[in-house]
Amino acid sequence: MTEDTGAAPPSGGKRAGGVQSIDRAVAILRCFDARQPEISLSELARRTGLSTSTVHRLLVSMVENDLVRQSADRKYRLGPLVIRLGRSGGVATTMREAALSIAREARDEADETVGIHELLPTGHRVVVDQVESHQELRRTYTELGVQISIVHGAPGKSMLAFQPAEKREWWLAQGIDQKTPTTIADPERLRDQLVEIRELGWAYSDGERTPGIRAVAAPVFDHTGAVVGALGYSVPTVRMDDDRVPELGERIKAAAWRVSATLGATAEAVAETRERAADASP
Repeated sequence: MTEDTGAAPPSGGKRAGGVQSIDRAVAILRCFDARQPEISLSELARRTGLSTSTVHRLLVSMVENDLVRQSADRKYRLGPLVIRLGRSGGVATTMREAALSIAREARDEADETVGIHELLPTGHRVVVDQVESHQELRRTYTELGVQISIVHGAPGKSMLAFQPAEKREWWLAQGIDQKTPTTIADPERLRDQLVEIRELGWAYSDGERTPGIRAVAAPVFDHTGAVVGALGYSVPTVRMDDDRVPELGERIKAAAWRVSATLGATAEAVAETRERAADASP
C-alpha cells in the first residue's frame, strides 16, 4: 500500500479506485491555506508534481466551476463555490454541531453519558452539551457553560496533553486545586500522566473532579490540527471497573476522531501537534 501524501499521482499514473482528474483537482485545492491563499501556476505544478500543462488544463475547468478563481496578477485562489459550501450550513463549523450526532451514536454503543467539551480561548473548558445514558443511574452534567480548569478530569487532561509545552507548563505552574481526595494535584505526577495520554490518545480519571464518577475522554482537533475540545464518557463508578476503562477509552477515541475529521482535521496535522506537545522545552 502506498502512502497517501495528499499530492496527486504522477501524470502517467492513477490511484487504485480513484478518478484521476478528481484526485488531481483535490491535490490542487489542498495547496491553498491561510499562509498562501494565492498561488501561481508554476508553484501549483511544483507542489502537486504535475506538469504545468496538466495543471493549467485542470485550472481552466476549476475556474469554470467556481472552485478557484484567477486574480489580476494571474495567481489562483479558492473560488466562490468553495466559500458558499463552507458557509451554507451543510458543513459543521462549531464543536457542538460536529459532535452531537456522533455523541449520540457513542452513547448508544455503550449506553453511557457522553459529554461534549469545548476548549475556550482562556484555556478553560466548558461542557457545551451532553447525550445522557438511558440507564436509571447515570451521569448528568449540571454545569453546562460553566468554565472548568483544564487540569481537572479526563476531558481537560486529554486537551492539556496536546497543548504546546509553554501552555502546558503555564497551567501546571498555577497550582492544582484538590477537588476530591483522588485529584492529581502533584504537577510532576500529572506531567507524567500527560505523556501517557499522548501515547494512548485518550485520558482517564477516577473521581478526580466529581466523586463516584469515572471518565474517559479523547481530544478533538480542527483543520489546523489544534485541539478545540474533547468527547468523553462519564460513568458511575459501579458500572466501570478497570477492565472497562480501555474498552471505553478506545471507543471514545474513535468517536472523537470522527468529530475531528468533520471539522477538517488530518492525520498529518494532528501528528505535528503531537510532536510539538511532546517537546519538553517550554
